[in-house]
Parts: sequence; C-alpha cells; structure tokens
Amino acid sequence: MGPTGYVAIGDSQTEGVGDPDGSGGWRGFADRLAEQLAGLTPDLHYANLAVRGRFARQVRDEQLDVALALRPALVTVVAGMNDLVRPSFSATEVGACLDDMFAELTASGARVATLTFPDLSQLTPILRPLRHRVLDLNASIRTSAARHGVALVDTFGYSVITDSRLWCPDRLHANPVGHARIAAAFAQALGLPGSDDSWSRPLPAGERRTVVSRVADDLGWLARFVGPWVYRRVRGRSSGDHRVAKRPTPIPVIPPTTEPA
Repeated sequence: MGPTGYVAIGDSQTEGVGDPDGSGGWRGFADRLAEQLAGLTPDLHYANLAVRGRFARQVRDEQLDVALALRPALVTVVAGMNDLVRPSFSATEVGACLDDMFAELTASGARVATLTFPDLSQLTPILRPLRHRVLDLNASIRTSAARHGVALVDTFGYSVITDSRLWCPDRLHANPVGHARIAAAFAQALGLPGSDDSWSRPLPAGERRTVVSRVADDLGWLARFVGPWVYRRVRGRSSGDHRVAKRPTPIPVIPPTTEPA
C-alpha cells in the first residue's frame, strides 16, 4: 500500500475516545479498520493524527500537511462534530474545510473515505435544534465526496446508528460496539474482502424504558456532561488542550490477540 498504508485524521472519534484499548488508551474505529487492513496487507504501516476537541478547520490546518507528507495509500477524514455543537457553526465553512482536505488528499493519489453524521436528535430530544445543522452539513459532505471520488459512509437514516447501546453515556462518542460498527461501515465503503452491510442492521430488541427513567437519564446527562462542557467553553478551554496525536509516526499494525472488554 505504499510507504504508509493508512493515515487517519480527525477529532475524538478518530482518536478512539469511548473505546478502551485495555492498556489505558483508546482504540477506536480507525485502529479497528487498520487491524482489518493488516489482515490483507501484513506489512501495513498506520498513523493516527487525530486529536480530540479539534474543529474541522484545525484538522485541515494541523493534520492535512502531515498526512500528505506521509504519502498514504488510504486516509479517513472524520471532522465536524465539534463544529456542530458550537453557536457559531456554519455548514458552508465546515463543508469548505472538508472539501479542501478531500481535494488535496485525492490529488495526491490517496484513497479517501469519510462519513456523514447521524440524526443527533434521536439520541436525545435536547439535541433536536441541531438536526437542521446535521442535514446541511451532510448535504455538503455528500456533494464533496461525489466531486472528489471519496468513499462515503452515509450513517444518516439508519436507526441502529442512534441506538443508545452504540454510544457512551456522554452521547457524543461511540462505545466499543459503536466503533466496531463504524469500522465495519468503512470496510464496506472501501470494498474490503469479507465486508458487508451487517453494520447497518438493528440490534436485538432491548428492554423498553419508562418515561420517568428516560427523563432521569436526560437530567443526569445534563449535569454530568453538558454542564462541564459549557463550563470549559465559557473559559475558552477544550478537551484537546495540550494533547498530541496518539500515533504520529506510521508503525506496523499488530492486531490484538483478544478483544478488549
């Protein structure tokens, strides 16, 4: 696959937040995808440049040139979630940043893959005001992906993607089950041998929750996650402050012998 087989750029989802690796760090869909690729290309080298809290503009400005310098055969680009929840969000500006990355990466000869965002209002009614933002950004992503020949994982509209059993308690990061589904979706979009559409199939029916339990859960979520998030933003801080990429140098991929819990 070339000097560097696979480079992942983006924010916390690509970093792997929500999917423990069993050693105190994060695994995530990109690591999982790299492991699948390594099964097809044993000498695969993989770098992950993602840093949590980054906006699409920051991913473009801080990670794109580094990725290009590595001359990857494959790049996944996932950015925009941090922009979606900001008051100053502009689908046009975020879409332009993503389009810039798609253009430069595909022009370099790399295969590029990305995804659209799910309907966040299905995770919690409190996020319903963000639905039109998601629709606008997804439309931009689809247009850019088609323009540049980018492989697209279109998550919007699949009920399983907003099943709470795929998400961490913060409702913004996928859990291990969710990251595994995202990796499988990318594998299908890239046409990897053995991939299929099983990632999009619903989970078995779960226990029905009462209105009281859902309201209590929403209130707990507001206190535990939304409050601290707002506090950080008021102070001009980010979860990604002083953090660096977890895998800045391409190194061989060693698949785990067992699945982390």
